[in-house]
Amino acid sequence: MIKLQFCGAAGTVTGSCYLLDTGRYRLLIDCGLFQGSKAIKERNYGPFPFNPGAIDALILTHAHIDHCGLIPKLYLQGFKGPVFTTPVTAELARVLLPDCGHIQEMEVERKNRKNKRAGLPLLTPIYTAAQAAACLDFFRTLDYREEQEILPGVRLRLQDAGHILGSAIVELWVQDVAGEIKITFSGDLGNPGQPIVNDPTPIASTDYLVIESTYGNRRHNIQGDKIELLKEVILATMKKGGNLIIPAFAVERTQDLLYALNIILQQGAVKVDNIYLDSPLAVAATEIFCRHQDYFDAETKDLSHNGSTCPFYLPGMHLSRTAEESMAINKIHGGAIIISASGMADAGRIKHHLKHNLWRPEATVLLVGYQAAGTLGRRLLEGEKRVRIHGEEIAVRADIVSIDGFSAHADQAGLLNWVKSFRQPPRKVFVTHGEKEAAEDFARLLTTELGLATEVPGWLDTVQLLPVAAELAPAPATALRDTSTAAEAEAAYQRLLVQLKALVEAGFARQDYAGTKRRLEQIAALVNQGLDEKAG
Repeated sequence: MIKLQFCGAAGTVTGSCYLLDTGRYRLLIDCGLFQGSKAIKERNYGPFPFNPGAIDALILTHAHIDHCGLIPKLYLQGFKGPVFTTPVTAELARVLLPDCGHIQEMEVERKNRKNKRAGLPLLTPIYTAAQAAACLDFFRTLDYREEQEILPGVRLRLQDAGHILGSAIVELWVQDVAGEIKITFSGDLGNPGQPIVNDPTPIASTDYLVIESTYGNRRHNIQGDKIELLKEVILATMKKGGNLIIPAFAVERTQDLLYALNIILQQGAVKVDNIYLDSPLAVAATEIFCRHQDYFDAETKDLSHNGSTCPFYLPGMHLSRTAEESMAINKIHGGAIIISASGMADAGRIKHHLKHNLWRPEATVLLVGYQAAGTLGRRLLEGEKRVRIHGEEIAVRADIVSIDGFSAHADQAGLLNWVKSFRQPPRKVFVTHGEKEAAEDFARLLTTELGLATEVPGWLDTVQLLPVAAELAPAPATALRDTSTAAEAEAAYQRLLVQLKALVEAGFARQDYAGTKRRLEQIAALVNQGLDEKAG
């Protein structure tokens, strides 16, 4: 009996974590940090809804913290298995996870100073930078399109998700006593046509699909070329005499911005002498990107002159690594572009830059990615006029601007087109990794436009996954009361034909002729059994 439990990214965008129980082994797909409202973030501090020591392996789709940020906690609480991911994701995790631990240490240290003065209990971080670094030796890498048996009866293949460099779609084949099933996890799917990364890889077929829905009910509102829009924002801010503050995730979004700035500077339409990349993590991630230019799309390879230079290093760009260098930036009152993490303005150095610039009407804050409910970025986007940063109330007088075109997530149309690319449709689709309305709207769209069976699981919901042969097994005699209509019977017949065709094509694609023949004979035996029982 194969079961799938939704331990994160269900009813919310963050905390991606799925538990797949094959009956013999237990696997996790992602183990991410919850971000957003206080209630959601509290989940990071409680126990896992499973025994970490009973997990045999973990598969990581990509290096964003909402997908990998609780892996060190998993090891601290007893997990001893391998983490399978792509080489770039493993390298990015080596800088992202210790950085996440360091941020937690700094946040806890700041809160504990207040708690001491108030006589309150002291807090401890979820994990430290050192504890995060200790788990990285367990990472194991697979290249795209490489198929590997990671456990007896469990085969894994990673495909390019086009979200960030190294991001992956997970294809899993699991052998059950009743047959083999395939489960595909989309991970985070990229926005087609973006620079640096390739478009998401089409998947031929699957039995079950778990798909994200971050933008499941929205289309990116790109009114004009995003590089032109960025140029306009820069010119307007420089004309006002203020700073342009850009919260950006250290991985991919920062590099997207640097790529766009490279093109703008080459055009000569904008002259900016002070561009600050204020994030040790973003600096390290950019270095990793530059070491893996073979992963770039053709357009970015052309910009980097076939790998001889890196398109993310700009003339006169300042790389801020130390706290002292970061604090010095806050003495600049105008004429600077400051790119800093985190992308939702919820942690890290960006909060200091917002604290020093939000109250200045000559400043601009540019939001270039998804802002989860409850984050500081979302509150600014929704027009709050006063926000609290590090315990201090700050008036919001700066211009708050958003450009959707830099999103690394596929929008509703992109998600739908990717599902349409399946040569054989999934038997069922589980819609996750989206706020409730986005997930439900996208699930309805999949049903109405493509006729797919869908489900929007809740947090900690568990579903059973059945091989085709098991689904065809006759119902017990106690359940034979039939209230179906002729139309429903015809629909079931058509679904069966689609499933049989998908089974045969998948078997032939793997050149598994013996296995395909065996499964077809099992299905034929079940059909004959049903006919014999009917005749009797």
